[in-house]
Amino acid sequence: MTVKKDLEKALAAAEAAKGTYATFATSTDDQSAQTMFEQMSQDMDRHIAQLNSRVSSTSETKLSNQQQ
Repeated sequence: MTVKKDLEKALAAAEAAKGTYATFATSTDDQSAQTMFEQMSQDMDRHIAQLNSRVSSTSETKLSNQQQ
């Protein structure tokens, strides 16, 4: 498996986790648990952005190497 494919797999997992955390946040009546899951979902936004950046960087590097 290529690095890009591994990153895309990690990205899909991060997006799934974010959705799961968001679902947990809306399905609980416990305010502290709701806050925790909302924060975890927001953390996943940061992870997703970092993974997207790395996927883009990997794609650009591959394109640059192919052109040389």
